[in-house]
Amino acid sequence: MSVWPSVLFALLAAAGNGLATALQRHAARTIPLSSRLRLGLLVDLLHRAAWLGGMLAVIAAACFQALALSQGALSVVQPICVLELPLALLIGRLILGGRISRAGWTGVALIVVGLGSALAAAAPTVGTARAPFGRWVPALVVCAAVITATVGAALRRGVGGVRAACFAASAAIAYALTAALMKDATYAWEAGGPGAFFASWQTYGFALVGVLALLLYGNAMQSGPLTASQPVDTLGEALVSLSLGVTLFDERVRTGWWLLPEALGMALVLWGALLLSRMGLARDLAGAQEQQPAAGK
Repeated sequence: MSVWPSVLFALLAAAGNGLATALQRHAARTIPLSSRLRLGLLVDLLHRAAWLGGMLAVIAAACFQALALSQGALSVVQPICVLELPLALLIGRLILGGRISRAGWTGVALIVVGLGSALAAAAPTVGTARAPFGRWVPALVVCAAVITATVGAALRRGVGGVRAACFAASAAIAYALTAALMKDATYAWEAGGPGAFFASWQTYGFALVGVLALLLYGNAMQSGPLTASQPVDTLGEALVSLSLGVTLFDERVRTGWWLLPEALGMALVLWGALLLSRMGLARDLAGAQEQQPAAGK
């Protein structure tokens, strides 16, 4: 099976998510900060036209992501979604104005080069199209436990970098788990059509976990600076997706001395994410750290 269709669809998914991120962050900065986990945050955001536009972009991105996952490995598709960050900033420049500095373009280059070198060194295999149920049980338990722990750690902190990073870590896990469930659900569609798709528990699983991921990511954006949340979300989603691909779908990556260029590539991705998150345009897209928590929220 050729890897290029999955790469193309993954790039289109990253572009859709980049547009969604720019629109949703633009909407999120109009909502007052909260000192607690706001379950009603999505309700407030749904009254913003920019957020609704972002949701449409999310739906389009999800369709491209499903196509990518049906054609290729989870450990290939999800790391490509790291490109959402530079694409969000490029699109945000068009929406909000401003310019991308030399450091910003350096960050974009670092992410592209780092991602390309890491994937080339890892050379992930496609693996199986569907994960056995026996593998899902421990994966779901571990993901739920870590999400609960990181959310709990975030709620014990006041607004700031640590809180934002904890929420971002929980969102990264939820996004990676959503993709894994979606990959299983797309197989059900291919094997049995719409009836099998809607009869599959994975279909409802990725819908529920996807909403949870949006909620956690929205709180991460509001909880502190983008320099704390974005690198954690960027690197975390790629690493968790790689782990789920290996444990659930028998995808394989090269080990041994190949781990060195793989680690170097991921370090470049992290460096690039840090550079981009420090940009004035990125802070304008986040907007949350410039506000004060709303009383009584």
